[in-house]
Amino acid sequence: MSYLALAGCFLAIPVAVAAYATWRRRLDGRWWAATGLTIAGLLVLTVVFDNLMIAADLFRYDEELLTGWRVGLAPVEDLIWPVAAGLLLPSVAALLEPGQAGQVGQAGQARPMDREESP
Repeated sequence: MSYLALAGCFLAIPVAVAAYATWRRRLDGRWWAATGLTIAGLLVLTVVFDNLMIAADLFRYDEELLTGWRVGLAPVEDLIWPVAAGLLLPSVAALLEPGQAGQVGQAGQARPMDREESP
């Protein structure tokens, strides 16, 4: 199995969880922007540190299992892992939040704290 196929299989779960979280929690553009910035930061760090580690000869790849595309010394297959992590963790956090801004209680009912008590 190539590195790209392995990474692609791994990426399928975070994409599915993010799609479900978006549907279930009605995640808006602000959430996606924050998640996108997080992923961008992880990608930059991955490129920098993968290049440093490969240059220091800390690890090597089987060249036959790579696509051949690189960002510096790092193969593009390495960039799928931070995308998966940056997508999965915020999605799971959104699903685990007990209540989210913009969410209405069950069946549109007010929450008990929102009701005024009558004498």
